[in-house]
Amino acid sequence: MAEFRWPVRVYYEDTDSGGVVYYANYLKFMERARTEWLRSRGLEQDRLREEQGIIFAVRAAEIEFLRPARFNQALEVTARLAEARRASLSFEQVVYPAGSSEAPCCSGRIRIACLDARSFRPRALPSSLLTEILDDD
Repeated sequence: MAEFRWPVRVYYEDTDSGGVVYYANYLKFMERARTEWLRSRGLEQDRLREEQGIIFAVRAAEIEFLRPARFNQALEVTARLAEARRASLSFEQVVYPAGSSEAPCCSGRIRIACLDARSFRPRALPSSLLTEILDDD
């Protein structure tokens, strides 16, 4: 599937005492990019919960920290659907310095589980939703 890109600015609150992005915040940046990827397909997570009774939750994350990003730096976070299974989606994601050909700051593979909103048990993605997700316009 096509790669989706989302801009992120590093705020002071994203950094540690050394002025670099605290490692866990890369996961937040990736989460924002996946949310915006869904939104770009007309899918809002609150509506999915209310109307279809499903939520998404991170099931697994494999992350490599490659180089630091710093306070006030502009970044681009990518999201590319790597695999769609019956009840999960896997994304390949990379955090780059914005507008640069520099090496990435961080990369990862994130697996998202589809869960029933009430029971938090795994649930198959509705076929209509899967069609919208896989539509690569």
